[in-house]
Amino acid sequence: MFNVLILCTHNSARSVLAEAMLNALAARLGVAVRAYSAGSAPSGRINPLALAVLAEAGIETAGYYSKSWDAFCGPSAPPLHLVITVCDDAAAEACPVFADAAGAAAVKVHWGYPDPSRADGDEQARRRAFELTRQALGFRLLQLLALPLTSLHADALRAAVTAIGRT
Repeated sequence: MFNVLILCTHNSARSVLAEAMLNALAARLGVAVRAYSAGSAPSGRINPLALAVLAEAGIETAGYYSKSWDAFCGPSAPPLHLVITVCDDAAAEACPVFADAAGAAAVKVHWGYPDPSRADGDEQARRRAFELTRQALGFRLLQLLALPLTSLHADALRAAVTAIGRT
């Protein structure tokens, strides 16, 4: 299993959208990838609009919750192969070292997205911001799932996933 951790400071919108989307897409495509999400300062709740756009897209939302990145450190943490930050604040923070089962550091890359929870306008405009973020994440995550993840060396994986982040 190839494990991916998606980080955002509050773990309430973008990272949860990415976690749910990646798990759903991997399951649909039969790719052995498991996504997780976390934050450096988790809010303790998922934005209801994130849950709403996932549900509208037919993606299961049960079991997702806002959690600290501390859950992915230490001996009981799942081995991680790839860490993707999805907000600029999280990308700039000093992150813990996340590792795979052999103790090698996980590859870390950044895919920046504006925070949909800060979108201006009425409820419909904010919902649209969440849906557009979900779609943008889905586009990149499908490209990620097309990579030969388990056979790429760390440098090649970093280059390929960074290139996806530029699309």
